Amino acid sequence: MNALRQLSDDLLVKRLQRAAFSYLVDYTDANTGLVADTSRPGSPSSIAVVGFALSCYPVAAQNGWLSRREAADRTLKVLRFFLNSRQSEEGDATGYKGFYYHFLDMKSGKRVWQCELSLIDTALLMAGVLVAAGYFNGSGDESEVRDHADALYRRVDWRWAQNGTSGLSQGWKPECGFLHYGWEGYNEATILYVLGLGSPTFPLAASCYETWSLTYQWENLLDRNVLYSGPLFTHLFSHAWIDFRGIRDAFMREKNSDYFENTKSAIAIHREYGERNPYAFEGYSRDFWGVTAGDGPSVAALHQSGRDRRFYGYMSRGVPYGPDDGTISPWAMLATLPFAPEAALSGTRRLLERYPQVCHEDRFSSGFNPTLSGEAGGWLSEGWYGLDQGLLAMSLENHRTGLIWEIVRGCGYVRDGLKRAGFEGGWL
Repeated sequence: MNALRQLSDDLLVKRLQRAAFSYLVDYTDANTGLVADTSRPGSPSSIAVVGFALSCYPVAAQNGWLSRREAADRTLKVLRFFLNSRQSEEGDATGYKGFYYHFLDMKSGKRVWQCELSLIDTALLMAGVLVAAGYFNGSGDESEVRDHADALYRRVDWRWAQNGTSGLSQGWKPECGFLHYGWEGYNEATILYVLGLGSPTFPLAASCYETWSLTYQWENLLDRNVLYSGPLFTHLFSHAWIDFRGIRDAFMREKNSDYFENTKSAIAIHREYGERNPYAFEGYSRDFWGVTAGDGPSVAALHQSGRDRRFYGYMSRGVPYGPDDGTISPWAMLATLPFAPEAALSGTRRLLERYPQVCHEDRFSSGFNPTLSGEAGGWLSEGWYGLDQGLLAMSLENHRTGLIWEIVRGCGYVRDGLKRAGFEGGWL
């Protein structure tokens, strides 16, 4: 760990980025190409993690971590799997109506845990599919990548997912139909709406995006105006693919802002919350923050330092309204590098100096809670989560080279989706 701390900023970022990417190779099934949700034994695949992997194979090729041929081969393997997997309303299929179940068996690709046919996770998968199509522009196998990617995206029946309403469900199950909750308030779903609106075959109605935006909350929090969403990841996920700098929809035109600037404001609020530390958690400061969705301690409540403490396990934590139990995600500060480079690096260096155990084999754990003391100087999540590693690898590449943003700016489907959502200006 001393070796990490002694690296220059540039070398530190590159080393941590490569380690994050290597998760997507180390935990991939050799036959299906599916990537595990976590590094824990027996973990199923998360289709969202596969979307991050597809987006990161071009990053690996550009950086020389994989040859272009190997990156294309890995991409083609998983695209073939999804294109040929069973689409059915039966409960043991891989997907239905072009969507896919959230979690799949690594070997067979069948649905596990009676999970939902997930709209947002399918969108994250399709975002990776479109990155692959945009990057692999050669002949032979690369031509097949483009053909398969286009077929997969065109097959998704986004209109069906509206279920005859002006809104959008979060998912569907063969046992009970559409889930009874939709999308309310700003969050990570921007990429879902953009891809749904951009479809040339089954596009969402434009009113669907307007219906969602009517639920937004513009607030003044800790002395900053912001479009509120509590968990930090919600301000990062869609941005991993779409460069929101200078492009505005109707909501942001009214606020004289854009979603990139909004993420910067959210980061500032997270830092200010860490500094104020209203619940007196151990470690919190302007250089110790990153309250988001992730793994956390599942232990009994306790009374500590005159306060009752509850712990939530795996939870989507948020700032400033909570929930918050003193758990931060160690990868989260560095993932904000494209938006707040100085804050991201100072926080990450402070974290590595004070709590080096959070970065094992150069990969950050999903969760860390120093308030819950233990042998490791606090509670530490076991192993790694694919979403954390994939998002980090993409965010760092966008900061370093803008590669993913550049690829996606060239995607006609994404441009169409943004325009149908009312975005104007900038690179559009």
